[in-house]
Amino acid sequence: MSVLRPPPSSTRSVPRLLPLTLSNPSMVAQHTPCTMHLSILPPELACRLFYTMLDLSQSWKRNQWWLFDRVVESPHRTSFYARKTDGVESNESWQEAAQYWYNGRQTDPPEVFPDAMEEACAYVERIVNNEMQGRPRLPLEWAGSGTEGQTWRANVAASNCYEGTKESVGFHSDQLTYLGPCPTIASLSLGTTRIFRLREVVPSEEIHSRKAQTLNIPLPHNSLIIMHAGTQENFKHSIPPQPTLDLYRPLFPHPSRLESPPEPSNCRVNITFRFYRPDFRPQSIPRCNCGVPTILRPDMKNRHDGKVDKYWWACYAGAQNEGKGCSFWRVMDMEAEGRSPTISDVQSNEPQRGS
Repeated sequence: MSVLRPPPSSTRSVPRLLPLTLSNPSMVAQHTPCTMHLSILPPELACRLFYTMLDLSQSWKRNQWWLFDRVVESPHRTSFYARKTDGVESNESWQEAAQYWYNGRQTDPPEVFPDAMEEACAYVERIVNNEMQGRPRLPLEWAGSGTEGQTWRANVAASNCYEGTKESVGFHSDQLTYLGPCPTIASLSLGTTRIFRLREVVPSEEIHSRKAQTLNIPLPHNSLIIMHAGTQENFKHSIPPQPTLDLYRPLFPHPSRLESPPEPSNCRVNITFRFYRPDFRPQSIPRCNCGVPTILRPDMKNRHDGKVDKYWWACYAGAQNEGKGCSFWRVMDMEAEGRSPTISDVQSNEPQRGS
């Protein structure tokens, strides 16, 4: 007796790609829009900053928000810090100017950078600015300069603590609301080595022709991963749980326990230094019909030649309001909203050859 079977599908399935581990800076630069830098801080400063942030992390919170009609909680502790000034206009305090909103709710004013973090900024900013000078710039990147002529300035930092093997964060791209399009984000890792995972968001027009590859980057103590312009629009990233990890063994004892030998730790502290752009100040962010500042989203699914066609402002009040928001949605218009200077502004004002 013959068995009837459906005819084979006319569409050819696209094979999945195996995860690829990028174990050194050259591999990271080859396969991602990121760069990796090892041992960027003096060993004593890196250790001191780890202890500082680990002590502070005892009072950090686990973020909560509404998702699909239920409250979810982040599986790691996090906090937020802001510099005393915004790094662009030296007479203005970013602390006083900003009204911080996170996941649809207004938060307490952030703490200022601890002294050790302020010291680390000098190293991070130098590396980031050197990298940016040698890379092609995207049209919507910020083209201004801050104090001391720097293009990129770390005026805010989101800090995370991952304790043990299970604490993690799922795939996401960082919110662009105050960063603006095409941001550069510098992520400093301290403590035990954890995997930083990247995966491209394949555009809708290409989903039938290729699959995204998962890229795993082990980030050791005192390493910096720079997510360059375009990363947030093209990729999502995560810190996955791990079955095992190697304990971090500090070279120096804790400053308050100098007589005791350094104790090993199963924690990774991550500081993501960011530049909040002057043309995306909190006062300039549109509010939705709920009266809450909107968030800026890139159209990740509709990209052409690696570039996002549009960004939009969308309601995010539902993240806290029992999942209830409004239908506010508006395409961002850089020119109409008076957001500048960008790289495209600078290039359009440059004299043409032969003129």
